[in-house]
Amino acid sequence: MELHTSAHNPTPPQDLSGIVGHRLIYTYANGWQYEMYVKNATTIDYRIHTGNVGGRWVKDQKVEISQLVDDVYKIAWVEPTGTTVSNNIIPSRRLVHGNAFFPRWVEDDPKKTVCFQNDHLDQIQEYRDAGPTYPIWFLTEFGYITLFEFVGVDDESIVSVAPSELPADFLDRTN
Repeated sequence: MELHTSAHNPTPPQDLSGIVGHRLIYTYANGWQYEMYVKNATTIDYRIHTGNVGGRWVKDQKVEISQLVDDVYKIAWVEPTGTTVSNNIIPSRRLVHGNAFFPRWVEDDPKKTVCFQNDHLDQIQEYRDAGPTYPIWFLTEFGYITLFEFVGVDDESIVSVAPSELPADFLDRTN
């Protein structure tokens, strides 16, 4: 599909079928491993397997998803922690580029966020509101997609347990 834009219509047609319903497992250049399930056109579930917040997992995170051009997607969101994330995903190139803007309290004590966030929203919001927020820690990283698979839309079983409850070889799967 060719995506045509103009000064009067800068938004290209949106076909999210190449990303919605897919699971991605990817590793950033800094070694952190993530898993994202694009549950539908407005929601993701994700697990963080390694890194300074390894063990964190989230269901039903509201997101904005855009197709920038053929096979290039942007997924962006703001977490209850106050962290803002924007990921560009290019499945055919097995490429992710992520930007995260962490409030100071997350950088100072990232382990406070390592939990199943949905069960701890009140506590997370208390941490966020107590701060400090600034200065923001900006992280930008390229990553490699090791697994990209269609698993279906709105399947609650895709991300249903903590990273620690998965089989030892879960992250070894590739395609």
